[in-house]
Amino acid sequence: MPSISQRSEMGAKEFTVLVALLMSIVAISIDALLPALGLIGQDLKATDSNQPQLLISLIFLGMAIGQLIAGPLSDALGRKPILFAGFALYLAGTVFCFFAPTLSELMIGRFIQGLGVSGPYIAAISLVRDQFSGAKMARTMSFVMMIFVLVPAIAPTLGQAIMFVADWHSIFIMYFLYAAILLVWIATRLKETLAKPDRIPFTYSGFKNGFKEVLSNRQTLCYMLCMGLFFGSFIGYLNSSQQIFQVQFNTGALFSLYFGALALVLGFSSLLNARIVEAFGMRPIALCAITTVVIASLIFWALHSFVNVTLWMFLTYATVLFFCFGLLFGNVNALAMEPMGHVAGIASAVIGSVSSILSMGIGTLIGQLYDNTLIPVVMGFSLLGLLALGLMYIADSKTPDDLDPAIA
Repeated sequence: MPSISQRSEMGAKEFTVLVALLMSIVAISIDALLPALGLIGQDLKATDSNQPQLLISLIFLGMAIGQLIAGPLSDALGRKPILFAGFALYLAGTVFCFFAPTLSELMIGRFIQGLGVSGPYIAAISLVRDQFSGAKMARTMSFVMMIFVLVPAIAPTLGQAIMFVADWHSIFIMYFLYAAILLVWIATRLKETLAKPDRIPFTYSGFKNGFKEVLSNRQTLCYMLCMGLFFGSFIGYLNSSQQIFQVQFNTGALFSLYFGALALVLGFSSLLNARIVEAFGMRPIALCAITTVVIASLIFWALHSFVNVTLWMFLTYATVLFFCFGLLFGNVNALAMEPMGHVAGIASAVIGSVSSILSMGIGTLIGQLYDNTLIPVVMGFSLLGLLALGLMYIADSKTPDDLDPAIA
């Protein structure tokens, strides 16, 4: 396989940083707006305190739908055309949001932004898959995730800082500039990583066969559903985070600092994963991490029956969760993609879309159940973690068809 330096003008480090920033446009589009949700609800006259949470969910919905289009097209046309189209749509959605006079119209703009970010997100994963496979892919994705989480660590503080000198509309100006800079970087530095002979024509039968192949592979199917379940619980937390910190625990502007600190925990564990994944393996690490999430969540859930949970108790619990998520995200995505190297674009589209739709529905439900307590969020981590744990065992279990014919 050609090296990165043969396929692009940039070196491996620059490639990794660019891929991380391409993926991070999703995170910055969500996290920088979190400190503003309360003000947006007031300014645009939300009918319910949980209604502004939909500005988070709708970007995931747009991304989930967009991936089904961006994935196959990236296999047919190459990675760069999808990057250009995705950024163009994202910039259009950002302008729409900036001028939106009502909460409903702002939601439409967020959906358009979600459609747009599907291009960079799909292309970023496919760029890595074009270059690596197996444990090396997981290791690279872990380094990507390490850089990627620096954005959500900084983004809420950036959003809060913008609101100190301007109103929340200016956050969308920052989104526009961020996307424009990445677009120029791609245009001037990145070369196409998918050679023309390796491209797959975009046909209905090809998409149907790719979709069927993803759903018929037990490992890919199970880990795809795992991603949807535990990421759904994570979205439930994201949707509720502003209310948890600023309303329930009354942290005010310090919300962005607490949120960013937890993101750094995730980044540290992603770096640790990059160093240990080849020695211990993706499956054992992911299994240990999700087991820890379930046990910690069940203990914390039970704790609510005996004491009034304080901010520092919650932060201790959340630190454990975020550390485990740093070990989960890169590994589970790599495990789902591992058997799909020959249909990387379609596979990443289907995996990303199905898991995103599942997680968006779950996360929206958890967020809308928020009742000024941590119970809905903790229940989500506990119950969904148990389901994900069961799916991991199913993915790795052996059936008679998997056994050596001589033994069977």
